[in-house]
Amino acid sequence: MNTMLVLLVEDDLVDRMACRRRLGGNVAGRFRQEDADDGERGLALAASLRPDCILLDYHLPDMTGFEFLARLVASPDDAVRAIPVLMLTGADSAAVATEAMRRGARDYLVKDAEGRYLELLPAAIERLLREQRLLKEKRQADARFRTLVEQTQAISYIVAPDHPDRLHYISPQIGMLGYAPSQWLDTPGLYAECMLPEERAGVLAEVMRCRAAGLPLRLEYRLRTRTGAVLWFRDQADLVHDDAGKSLFMQGTLVDITAGKEAERQLTEARDELRKLAAYQERIREEERQRIAREIHDELGGLLTGIKAYVSVIGERAAQAGLAADPLLADTAALAQDAIDTVRRVIADLRPSVLDQLGIWAALEWYAAQVAQRSGIACGCEIDPAAAMLDLDADRGIMLFRIAQEAMTNVQRHAGAHRVLLRVRLADDALVVTVEDDGCGIVADAGASWGILGMRERARSLGGTLTVAPRPGGGTVVTLRMPAGGHRGE
Repeated sequence: MNTMLVLLVEDDLVDRMACRRRLGGNVAGRFRQEDADDGERGLALAASLRPDCILLDYHLPDMTGFEFLARLVASPDDAVRAIPVLMLTGADSAAVATEAMRRGARDYLVKDAEGRYLELLPAAIERLLREQRLLKEKRQADARFRTLVEQTQAISYIVAPDHPDRLHYISPQIGMLGYAPSQWLDTPGLYAECMLPEERAGVLAEVMRCRAAGLPLRLEYRLRTRTGAVLWFRDQADLVHDDAGKSLFMQGTLVDITAGKEAERQLTEARDELRKLAAYQERIREEERQRIAREIHDELGGLLTGIKAYVSVIGERAAQAGLAADPLLADTAALAQDAIDTVRRVIADLRPSVLDQLGIWAALEWYAAQVAQRSGIACGCEIDPAAAMLDLDADRGIMLFRIAQEAMTNVQRHAGAHRVLLRVRLADDALVVTVEDDGCGIVADAGASWGILGMRERARSLGGTLTVAPRPGGGTVVTLRMPAGGHRGE
């Protein structure tokens, strides 16, 4: 059992002896007492011995108990200042006891004439030292907490209980905004002043709402530093409770996410540039397809048509001369027709002429009929009248057509479907295009296929979104949702 050193500052010899007898007779070796018969000697012993506690009489020959407390508190030694003091007062000195507590004494005992206070003395000292030990542990815990907090890069703060508009604590990292913690705590309006004017009202409203209601706060906003620089912060705060579930305070952190926001901005700009480049390349490809289709039509198509015409003329001349036509002529004419059909199909795949001549809606109906004819899949096309009245420009029309074309091609190649329906409708000022089949359904990783990625990029270039999802009952549904735009016909 540790021995506790008690310093008794008391000018009355009888009282000193009575205290020594009482403390010595309590528990052998529990207390060790040192005496001082005046204040100066008491202060000197306190500095040299650093006792566990001081028993201080108010009436001393060279100073009052208040003066002793003032000298003790003013000591340059932290250990001396922290020594707990138990004040010994007269029976009629309640005011003195109260003032002593205010000036730094931890507790007091009233010295009664019968000496009953001596019976209470050991327990009072035990209580005093226990409270001192708890206070020391709390200070150590606070010190560890502050050290931990102040070593992090984030600004930590505590909102004062019942005062959501004031902070109880702010960590030194507030210096990244150019302010000392004391400035930030003493000037509550500084927080709002650092916000950007266009964000201030919304951010403050959300912060105060969460603080007042004790709700978790998750918010990102900007603060201006003292030098005018603008930093992005993520504000995260939660309500702290005690073991009984009682709300104590709101504790939060402000994390500087400026670098992440800048990287995000650069990434967004790079992605936008890539999408602009992809859209430009798509326009170039469409123009090249249109040029190739026109040249095939004008050059190769014309040549094949001429060859077939010459074969027909040769056959007619032979018949007029009464000669039997060479069977190879009929075969040649058939091959020429097959070539002409192939050229037409290639031209249609490159750039359907119906798209340029009759517009997107007729082109979709024509393409659905072509798919049905080529694949044998029952292929329907439904265009709501309201959607058919929309007049899309050429660039948007070709993008929409290519998305539908890719979706229908995927059905033919992979779905094993018996039926597919292409539908166009208006919904909430958005144009919705769906391609729905009854095939085997989409596989788990199909969303990463180049075809679907290409459709999604085209959808983004239209300002829309594209989703690929399983169809209830089996199959797949591809949905394009894009702004209607354009104007409606009369």
